Amino acid sequence: MTETNFTIFHFVIIYMLILEINGQLSDESEFVVDRSKRGLTRVPKDLSLKTTVLDISQNNISELRTSDMLSLSKLKMLIMSHNRIQYLDISVFKFNKELEYLDLSNNKLKEISCHPAVNLKHLDLSFNVFDALPICKEFGAMSQLEFLGLSATQLQKSAMLPIAHLHINKVLLVLGDLYGEKEDPESLQELNTESLHIVFPARKEFHFILDVSISTAVSLELSNIKCVLDDNGCSYFLNVLSKLQNNSRLSNLTLNNVETNWHSLIMMLQLVWHTSIEYFSISNVKLHGQLTATNFDYSGTSLKAMSVHQVVSDAFSFKQGYIYRIFSNMNIQSLTVSGTHMLHMVCPSQMSPFLHLDFSNNLLTDTVFNNCETLVRLETFSLQMNQLKKLVNIAHVTKEMKSLQQLDISQNSLSYDESEGYCSWTISLLSLNMSSNRLTDSVFSCLPSRVRVLDLHNNKITRIPEDVNSLEALQELNVAFNSLAHLPGCGSFGRLSVLIIDYNSISNPSAHFFESCQKIRSINAGHNPFQCTCELRDFIQSIGQVSSEVVEGWPDSYQCDYPESYKGTLLKDFHVSPLTCNTALLIVTIGVTGLVLAVTLTALCIYLDLPWYLRMVCQWTQTRRRARNIPLDKLQRTLQFHAFISYSEHDSAWVKSELLPNLEKEDIRICLHERNFVPGKSIVENIINCIEKSYKSIFVLSPNFVQSEWCHYELYFAHHNLFHEGSDNLILILLEPIPQYSIPSSYHKLKTLMTQRTYLEWPKEKGKHALFWANLRASICIKLMEQAKE
Repeated sequence: MTETNFTIFHFVIIYMLILEINGQLSDESEFVVDRSKRGLTRVPKDLSLKTTVLDISQNNISELRTSDMLSLSKLKMLIMSHNRIQYLDISVFKFNKELEYLDLSNNKLKEISCHPAVNLKHLDLSFNVFDALPICKEFGAMSQLEFLGLSATQLQKSAMLPIAHLHINKVLLVLGDLYGEKEDPESLQELNTESLHIVFPARKEFHFILDVSISTAVSLELSNIKCVLDDNGCSYFLNVLSKLQNNSRLSNLTLNNVETNWHSLIMMLQLVWHTSIEYFSISNVKLHGQLTATNFDYSGTSLKAMSVHQVVSDAFSFKQGYIYRIFSNMNIQSLTVSGTHMLHMVCPSQMSPFLHLDFSNNLLTDTVFNNCETLVRLETFSLQMNQLKKLVNIAHVTKEMKSLQQLDISQNSLSYDESEGYCSWTISLLSLNMSSNRLTDSVFSCLPSRVRVLDLHNNKITRIPEDVNSLEALQELNVAFNSLAHLPGCGSFGRLSVLIIDYNSISNPSAHFFESCQKIRSINAGHNPFQCTCELRDFIQSIGQVSSEVVEGWPDSYQCDYPESYKGTLLKDFHVSPLTCNTALLIVTIGVTGLVLAVTLTALCIYLDLPWYLRMVCQWTQTRRRARNIPLDKLQRTLQFHAFISYSEHDSAWVKSELLPNLEKEDIRICLHERNFVPGKSIVENIINCIEKSYKSIFVLSPNFVQSEWCHYELYFAHHNLFHEGSDNLILILLEPIPQYSIPSSYHKLKTLMTQRTYLEWPKEKGKHALFWANLRASICIKLMEQAKE
């Protein structure tokens, strides 16, 4: 394993440990500070006293002093990897009694000065430049130590003695580039650990004789195995592997970054085959040369699972059948071959014990295991990321796999057309992953009848046919990232409990979905282009009637896409009135409102005597139409009367005996209807003419006046005299008091005038009569005189 690759692995471990420690800390005491990648040259001074986790990795810090750590008494985790520290005095942590996790990997450490640190559980000094192992006698007091990372260019058995009595879960040992010049093969035998990871020098031929068969180790990982120039076929490393037979406890072996030839690779497999190892993994392999025919001894193995990842070969072409037969005939339960550019795999020559096969990320085609009858025990099969084209062919491949339950054929180029024939799946298949292919709606005619979990996300499906009758057992369906326009009903999926249908084209989901799918316990329909209209209102209400745990991503993933005014609005915040969405209710409401309005207008018309006003307007309009036919010079004549008198016939005695004598004796010309109306004209026209020819209109008000309809006409037209609009042409004489209640509703103008205008009240005392007439004459005469001057 190169330093870069191991750094990724290393940080994954650190992250998991941070989460673990954070989980153990209470919410009150947890205080995480991240100052990584800040270009720091020293430990920050502004750290909180509450800090429990401090990450200052990937900076330029070259020194660590006691004063830097003095105030951090609650510190539990310190990550200082990828800095420039050359010397470490562990006594700088003497005041950090709670420190459990210390990572100083990937620095430039050459020397350390020890001090008791009994509480440390994780100490990483790997990927530094130590010559000898940085193990002090004080390390022997670290009884809680679970992980120890070391680095050195020289190994001596005596260096391990201080920690020989400690039982350490995992030890990481990184050997420097100069390792091998002075080598002690037995230097690791005193190590007491369950998991050992040794990183040999990168880019250096494996000529080491180190014995890695630690008696206590259950898991062993070896990185950077390069044996290309060895004329004896990687003999040094094969010798190291052969010694693993001495450790009966070893059950896990991992080889990383291997560079060798085909023959040596087969020899490695053969040596591992006859050890106690149960789980073997080899990854990042570079092979040279050609593969020649060879026999493989499958007998006497403890191996249960083998994984081969990321293999490349410099041979352009070679007989691959040899390696295919070696792999296919392995009598183990699980085999993974991924990222190897494998073109084919042959059928096992006899009944195979394979339970799990993973051939993902290769170049396999539809013909793999075609008509293979020896995989009857296979339960899980992955062909993800290959070159599969025809779904009907894959279905036929599974037909003889009588025990197959899970099949992953995602990330291929699969398609299906009904004209290609019937899909003959194995009846045992329960879980099928066909995501990220080129499947369309027709795929629902090519599905296994008993499938329970079906993944079809990221295909080209536009609808789910309603007549699907072969999915009664389906419990989980994933159709995300397709082009579906509607939520499917559960008529054909009676047992459906999980539906993932986000990132489709659903704009108006059916409100009856939850009624149709009674067993749904989880649905994710977010990130669809919802149209926030009346049709969506019922669906939103139906969501509110189910548990919030059922609708995944609610409410943040459910937003309006249309109309623009609502775009980005959460569905839970979209509200529309029931009246807007209910056509029948809208019609009834409009009808009732119209009826109420009509009744109200009718009542107002009756109350305000609107018909009377309409008649007046009609007669006024007719009069004005006739007036337009008269030449303009005739219309522009001078006034003929000082005043037009309007009164009730019941008040004529007072008008003739009092009003006329007192006004006409001062040469005031009065217009009266009985002497000045022109015979042959209508009464309305005569009233209008008299008002227009008079400078003032005098109204004699009394209870008799308000009972006269013609008096009402005269008051109406006088108030709206077009030729005197805006002028003060009305004079009101109150002959007798008029109670407000006695004024008819049609006389609302009279009510307004009496409240807004000053009127002359006829005095009952004779001594006041002279002043009354003087005021009346003065108001008329003054006006006439002013007009004459103009």
